[in-house]
Amino acid sequence: MAFPTVSISTTALSAEISAIGAELVRLQDRAGADLLWDGDPAVWNGRSPLLFPIVGEVKGNRLKVAGKAYEIGRHGFARTSTFALIRSDAASCTWRLESSEATRRHYPFEFRLDVTYRIEDATLHMEAEVTNINAVVMPVSFGFHPALRWPLPYGKPRAAHEIVFERDEPAPIRRPIDGLLSAAQFATPVRARHLLLHDDLFEEGALVFDTLASRSVLYGEAVRVDFPRMPHLGIWTKPGAGYVCIEPWQGHASPEGFDGELADKPGVIAITPGATESFAMSISVER
Repeated sequence: MAFPTVSISTTALSAEISAIGAELVRLQDRAGADLLWDGDPAVWNGRSPLLFPIVGEVKGNRLKVAGKAYEIGRHGFARTSTFALIRSDAASCTWRLESSEATRRHYPFEFRLDVTYRIEDATLHMEAEVTNINAVVMPVSFGFHPALRWPLPYGKPRAAHEIVFERDEPAPIRRPIDGLLSAAQFATPVRARHLLLHDDLFEEGALVFDTLASRSVLYGEAVRVDFPRMPHLGIWTKPGAGYVCIEPWQGHASPEGFDGELADKPGVIAITPGATESFAMSISVER
């Protein structure tokens, strides 16, 4: 079944966004070369899902609010929800998801989530604004999950691709364990700001940078990913697949052993009544 999409573009970049999940489903450079994974369901059907109101998993797929448990799947429900198109023009579009009876079964808060895509020259800006409609504080996480082609369509072999961090990343990383964040820490695979990509890195799942110095990375010497206010980062692929996900997050999976209130979950932020919190990243083609 085909779902409604909106296309936006400049002379340097074009993008297509689906009403399902307000998900970026195509990103092409000025020559029409695809930069985003095609969502092959035989491998992984995602392309650039939005993670809300949680990032990762919670223990037993149940979050707790005021002592009551609510079932919720990995990365929340935004990625499978239908968004309404609020506005669009040649180079931008805004989509909205509002709380409903269906969302309250998983997350008992009143919210408005607006997601805007805007192309400026050769940069795609992505911004999510979460507004708290409640009379109480609302705990929330948010994450981006773009799957970029690996290799990129610029002639370098897959084995030569690397991610270069803005700053040194000496802190240890975490790994997923049964969907949760490992208590164990692992030595950073980043050397002098460079992470050489190879499938062995991902045999145990994603690399989770929960103590992150950088807010920008350069991928494949051609694509820059900026995330100025997102403090966590996941990097993931299925070994052998034709993509690598560079995922700026506010929050992450529940740590092993954590089974407390959502408001106390590490990485969650609190939005006061009537307030709006924004989360943003951008993808720039630098060639």
